[in-house]
Amino acid sequence: MMSEHELEAVANEPELHEPKLHEPEEGQLSHIFDEATLGRSIEAILMVVDEPVSELTLATVLEVTVDQISAALERLTGTYDDRGFTLKAINGGWRFYSNPEFGSAVEKFVLDGQQNRLTQAALETLAVIAYRQPVSRARVSAIRGVNVEAVMKTLITRGLVEEYGVENETGAILYKTTSYFLERLALNKLEDLPPLAPHLPDIDSLDEILDSLTD
Repeated sequence: MMSEHELEAVANEPELHEPKLHEPEEGQLSHIFDEATLGRSIEAILMVVDEPVSELTLATVLEVTVDQISAALERLTGTYDDRGFTLKAINGGWRFYSNPEFGSAVEKFVLDGQQNRLTQAALETLAVIAYRQPVSRARVSAIRGVNVEAVMKTLITRGLVEEYGVENETGAILYKTTSYFLERLALNKLEDLPPLAPHLPDIDSLDEILDSLTD
């Protein structure tokens, strides 16, 4: 049991708040960094993050301008060309990643020799969701022509797909890809997805295809 003094000390501890994200004005900058120190500060932060960090967040935390952060990140990216890791902008933020050149070694370490790749069915289902999102499971099944319930569970478990509200007309749950999906594909935003694969129907014709299936 905590003593009365210990309880009082805990009660009086200041609350922790997330930093408010705003770019400091030039006259408000309390930290003056030289290029080397700013670069090392950014590296230290990015070494401990689990998700990509935006330039605005870095600017807010380090109390410098976004332009200074952008310039520092540009300088840093060129210093890791011959290393086992890289610094990249993914999903609107920056983070360190293993160098793709050594992907096989990393995969062997992570999977311990066990392949854990998505099946062709899962890849095709994921492609439909990526290009048609938000979309219901029934529509994905109609497009693929097979039941995708088990595959959808796999994609959700892998963190590649998540729920995104409900369809107004039918009440069906809608699904979309996650930020982890963008991260795995090394994309900054959905608009960076490549053109539709030849075996997939054009986006504009998907609804027409679905309507024809219900005739």
